[in-house]
Amino acid sequence: MPQVEGLVTQIYVHSGEHVAPGTPLMQIDPAKQQATVKSQEDTEASKRADVEYAKQQYRRISTLAAAGVVSKQELDQARSALDAAEAQLRSLEAQVREQRVQLHYYRVVAPRAGVVGDIPVRVGDRVTNTTALTTVDKPGTLEVYVYVPVERAPQLKLNMPVQIVDSAGELIADSRVSFISPQVDNTTQTVLVKAKISNNNKDKLRNSQFIRARVIWGTHEAPSVPVLAVSRIGAQYFAFVAEDQNGKLVAHQKALRVGDMVGNDYIVLDGIKPGDRVIVSGTQFLVDGAPVVPQG
Repeated sequence: MPQVEGLVTQIYVHSGEHVAPGTPLMQIDPAKQQATVKSQEDTEASKRADVEYAKQQYRRISTLAAAGVVSKQELDQARSALDAAEAQLRSLEAQVREQRVQLHYYRVVAPRAGVVGDIPVRVGDRVTNTTALTTVDKPGTLEVYVYVPVERAPQLKLNMPVQIVDSAGELIADSRVSFISPQVDNTTQTVLVKAKISNNNKDKLRNSQFIRARVIWGTHEAPSVPVLAVSRIGAQYFAFVAEDQNGKLVAHQKALRVGDMVGNDYIVLDGIKPGDRVIVSGTQFLVDGAPVVPQG
């Protein structure tokens, strides 16, 4: 947004252009401000001449006072006139500096290196200090905002792992919690959590993008089985395991307690243990105790 009001007279950049810090973006008509600066500079020059005259007067009165020709009162008056003139000059100099700084604001420059976004204004448009001229997005690190239900807030800790995933659940980026809000959003009853993302893959993540985030509350080792190896009867999950019986492999059905699905596998919380040989094909033809032969 500009810091001054006026008409846009020139636009120096295009959307999508890479710019360095200080690169001119737009020019707002500075004619009125230039006239103000010129007027104040002329006033400053006039006041500087008054100061020089007051100095000469003070020197003359000082010489005459030393010779006893004029009174001390006249000397004090000359000193006072010089002090007043110098104070007025300093005030004018400050005003001129202020107006010169204001004049610089009529040329809008890039505050940082980045990529120019959409430019909704055109040459000839009148803008105010609330008009959005464009954006300059800095490539690199982004910050993700994750809204966690308030019921899980007591489990939140700094540096907890956070994964950014796409709509299919595929991992896009890894991060860690860098901020936990001390307040609860009154409308959504969620707690704001922030995490920084390096965003090396600039095609997948952009500013103001809605994303899916997965907070890792804890980790533990557990066996997993393919979804196709699991059957469901009512609310219970089952899988066939090949076990050695009298030197032969036979199928035995095991009741499972499964957790979340990760990719195409179920995490098994109970029912089988690491090392068990799970039967993953032809399970629709199996019955408990049927002989099986490993393939491959």
